[in-house]
Amino acid sequence: MDPQPTIISPSVPAHRTVLCIEDEHFIGELYARSLSKAGYQVTVIPDGQQALVAAQTDQYDIILLDLMVPNLTGIEILRALRDPVLTPNLKAKIIITTNLEQREDVRQDIQKQADGYVVKAELTPHELVEFVNNIK
Repeated sequence: MDPQPTIISPSVPAHRTVLCIEDEHFIGELYARSLSKAGYQVTVIPDGQQALVAAQTDQYDIILLDLMVPNLTGIEILRALRDPVLTPNLKAKIIITTNLEQREDVRQDIQKQADGYVVKAELTPHELVEFVNNIK
């Protein structure tokens, strides 16, 4: 059974849209609730392949990208989104969300391709909202 995207819309009009690529249901729901309360329209997709297709529509302002998702890794998704042939004119800001320990050289390479990098275990939902609010 394919997981279905979860869409949580705030009660007030959203000023920005967020695609949360996260396979951990609890974390995805936590992020979606916190961001939607802050006025964002949030779509959570737990599957890497489905998430890449959604991200390539360029309907999102911000993409929160977990590195460990099924069917495509976050690194594969990031590379596809940054490839101008596969994803021309992507406007979304890509924020890596992970709990994986990365070698410093690997982390730096990921950070060069992304617009932000956060360690989930070190970030409360409130801090995530503040972080996202500061993305230009």
